[in-house]
Amino acid sequence: MQVIDILNEAKKPLFTFELVPPLKGSDAQSLLGSVRELAQFEPAYINVTNHQQEVVYLEREDGLLERRTVRKRPGTIALSALIQYTFNIPVVAHLICGGMDADQLEDALVELNFLGIENILALRGDPPNGEKRFVPVKGGYANSSDLVKQIANLNEGKYLDSTLQDGRKTHFCTGVAGYPEKHAEAPNLQQDIQMLKYKVECGAQYIVTQMFFDNAVFYRFVDDCRKAGITVPIIPGLKPIGSKRDLATIPQTFHVDFPSELVQLLNKAQKLSEIREIGVYWCTKQAKDLLEHGVPGVHFYTLGKAESVSRIVREVF
Repeated sequence: MQVIDILNEAKKPLFTFELVPPLKGSDAQSLLGSVRELAQFEPAYINVTNHQQEVVYLEREDGLLERRTVRKRPGTIALSALIQYTFNIPVVAHLICGGMDADQLEDALVELNFLGIENILALRGDPPNGEKRFVPVKGGYANSSDLVKQIANLNEGKYLDSTLQDGRKTHFCTGVAGYPEKHAEAPNLQQDIQMLKYKVECGAQYIVTQMFFDNAVFYRFVDDCRKAGITVPIIPGLKPIGSKRDLATIPQTFHVDFPSELVQLLNKAQKLSEIREIGVYWCTKQAKDLLEHGVPGVHFYTLGKAESVSRIVREVF
């Protein structure tokens, strides 16, 4: 079932969550355990993230460093199918522009279509670790709007091979990301919202936001989107704080602010258990307030750890 249909037919706000594929060399059992723990709360759908290749430097026998490119978290397509058919829950497979050209993206979409995965979250992706700028591969896309257009073309039976006659139409539902505190590379929030509007015009059917920790930021973002003419559903994304390290890494990595009250609470905590309790408390408070304001659902970033999200969902939904 497509996400847009799930949203349109929902009788109450939806609970959804996101999973990160395990590192290469690991198996999927721990991840499946997280799905089992959260499946009891009847998620409307589950997202599976996608990660492009990274550059690593390995020391050679002669002492010099050798530059290699590796993909540390493969398996998005396989995991999407495994989860969808093991748990009978629709899966949203993330697809990123980074590291793939247009033909490779089309091949990935064809595979997803073969597997019955109807839902895609179309993303540009971040630059690889150690690189400040996103640079598309030759023949790839610099913006996710181009990927959204490619998916829309496939839904019309238009493939990249112009010699292909009577190509079968796909039936993808496409979501995109929104940034309540603006994308790090956007000059300002207004320009970022215009880019988001363009993605919708290209074929995106719903928006899921980057994590945020101040609901007022989300409400302003939604108001600005509506004023700009964006009418598709906007789903807030939340993440419970899991460690004091999050205080430094989340603002740096995701370019979001922590409210002063949350920072003060985290600074007072001495034990990891206390920090996690604060994370659950704050995220629960956010989720309850969002539901009171009529959001279509709440999307949780689990990073593969289900315990905190399980506690939040049990209290909120």
